[in-house]
Amino acid sequence: MWAVRPQTRHFLADTYLAFVFWTVLTSLGLCVWYFPLWHMGISGYELALLSDAAPVLLGVPAVRRLLRRHRGIAAAAGLAGIAAYAVADPAQRLLAVAIGTAGVMLSLGATLYEDRVPAAGRLERDILAWEAGLVASVAVRMLFQTNNPAWPTVNPASGGWNRTALVLGVLALLDVVTRGPDAEAAEREAKKHDLAPVAPAAGQRDTAWLPTALGFGALLFALHSMYTDSAIVTRWAWDGYPATGPAPVPWGGLVITALAAGFSVGHRVELTTGTLWWSVAAAGAALITFVSGWAGFVGALVLGVYLGTVTRAILGAVARCPPGRTMVVATTWYNVLVLAHVWVVAYEFVPGGPLLRERTWVVVGAMMLSLLGGVRAARASLVSRTDGPRRTASEPPVVRSQRRRARVGLWSAVIVGWAAMAVRLPAATRTPVPHRPEQRLVTAAIWTVHFDLDNDMWLAENRIIEAVRDLEVDVMGFLESDTERIIMGGRDWTQRVGEELGYYVDYGPSPRKHTWGCAMISKFPIKNSTHHLLPSPDGELACAIHATLDAHGRDVDVIISHNGQEENPLDRRLQTTELARIMRESPNPFIFAGYVVTKPHASNYKILYEGGRIHDIDPTDSDRWCQYIGYRGVKRIGYARVSRGTITDTEIQVGKFVVPPVAAPGTAESDAETPAPSNRRVAEDHYAPEYHFPTVFRGKGVRGHFYHVFKEPRYYD
Repeated sequence: MWAVRPQTRHFLADTYLAFVFWTVLTSLGLCVWYFPLWHMGISGYELALLSDAAPVLLGVPAVRRLLRRHRGIAAAAGLAGIAAYAVADPAQRLLAVAIGTAGVMLSLGATLYEDRVPAAGRLERDILAWEAGLVASVAVRMLFQTNNPAWPTVNPASGGWNRTALVLGVLALLDVVTRGPDAEAAEREAKKHDLAPVAPAAGQRDTAWLPTALGFGALLFALHSMYTDSAIVTRWAWDGYPATGPAPVPWGGLVITALAAGFSVGHRVELTTGTLWWSVAAAGAALITFVSGWAGFVGALVLGVYLGTVTRAILGAVARCPPGRTMVVATTWYNVLVLAHVWVVAYEFVPGGPLLRERTWVVVGAMMLSLLGGVRAARASLVSRTDGPRRTASEPPVVRSQRRRARVGLWSAVIVGWAAMAVRLPAATRTPVPHRPEQRLVTAAIWTVHFDLDNDMWLAENRIIEAVRDLEVDVMGFLESDTERIIMGGRDWTQRVGEELGYYVDYGPSPRKHTWGCAMISKFPIKNSTHHLLPSPDGELACAIHATLDAHGRDVDVIISHNGQEENPLDRRLQTTELARIMRESPNPFIFAGYVVTKPHASNYKILYEGGRIHDIDPTDSDRWCQYIGYRGVKRIGYARVSRGTITDTEIQVGKFVVPPVAAPGTAESDAETPAPSNRRVAEDHYAPEYHFPTVFRGKGVRGHFYHVFKEPRYYD
């Protein structure tokens, strides 16, 4: 590394530390989320979110002097967020991530403040590296199917590259430590190029610090919530089958391209900070907030370009403001927006939740207005000064070379991202093959996966993939599956399941639909899917996917649903009634797999099964409370319940069905007239081995998954 030219080496080191910034920041919410998730409410650990307010210390002159002389202190603290993977205990790991977050935020604030004098473009180099670090992190996540391999929620056993990330971080830290104080280096370079440091005009530095701070907080929130992964806005635009919008692969490549395009022209401050350009971006924000499909996605791309173009102006303005108060207001506003972004869906569990219930548009509107204030303040500070904007002709060669270096880095990351899309495209688009087509068998399952975060705060998709593979599932519903929010890491783990195992994937209602999510994977072509928001006047908004599958040449309908909580009986009754109506009105064979929250044979149970004209897969199973499977027009073969292991708090329920061939023309038989099935249990050898449940889960099972409650699968005549 030290054989590289110093300027290139410094830029690479700063870019990698910016990658660490985005890695640690995006992992903080995910680690915090673990605690209220398992406490089912406010846990107290949410206070770790305030670790990003550490730059308030920059209001203390002694701290500023210390960080100016020893830049490596804050950078070393930031690496604690990378090293956190080595801590097994979730609470202690969260503490390490909080320390890392404080470090990266303090490092950013100190860097902006100390390099605020634009001699030789040191501040611009810092901002360019911060931008390149974001694009690099997006490219890495495209390579790793939306996960960041350096997150503290993965480890080498689950495919993490934590040790490599930590070693690279130490090398980058050594470069920072050995290069000397940046502020002094900037002064030396200024003298070398015979440049007079340009200081803010008298009184200019303090005049617009508040709108600048709010603008930076909004910018950080916008980038974090929508553009730290290429799949986020594609899922915002998703609305089911037939697909009318972009799939994450390959169209997520346009997201990283939009960011890089915006960053590439960010030095044209006089153009990028105009009100007309902001109005175009506001229209894009409105599209992705209210419109599904390609129109919404294009709006998100426009917004992404805009955020890239104004980043340099806003950070440049932040550097000219008082560091302590500016950064603490910025991070406070960022945290307010993050919490509001959670409150819109978590209103049932948080104080004051109904004020923001299902109001993502309020959060996006506040974000855009704050950005407007920030860019106007930046324009006043950087463009409308008496000496005007800096002209390229008067810039030293080192500044122009920095921009060229940054563009090479940005677009290299874009190429890597598109290469990842090209490599992943065959797996993402291959035609899935059902497990038992000769027997016309459909194996359907339901599993509440708790946002792919296991009991020990590790991401669980590797083990989810193994369980799905071993169960030989054809159709499966995942509940509590929407992870495209800051608190869940802004990731789409269903991509990996689909690509690794060969499934069609319906992500379910978009993150902007304010549900906890229900997703579906299918070995059968999804001819049509409708995303329902079930009636929820009192509690959390419930979701359902109603899909029509081409199962062995016949249309078979499937519902995957997640009803509300026990505390809201009216909601659950209305939701169950709506599910029953959908099933009752369908003319096709039907499979129901959902989360109902009722006891067997209680009121809502009867509404679902009798009102929906479906049969319970096992009416004698009295142990159920949340998950249920029902059917109509298909022949039930078997039913099993498989232990969750340590992945979640809910078991897997699985049913096997045979799809009858389409009735001959002219016959009067219909699915609705199919007689009720017999509940007579039979021995396993009543059916050929092709119909049996996997033996791997018998006895002690594998990886903590085993047949339980019944101890073995049940089969029916």
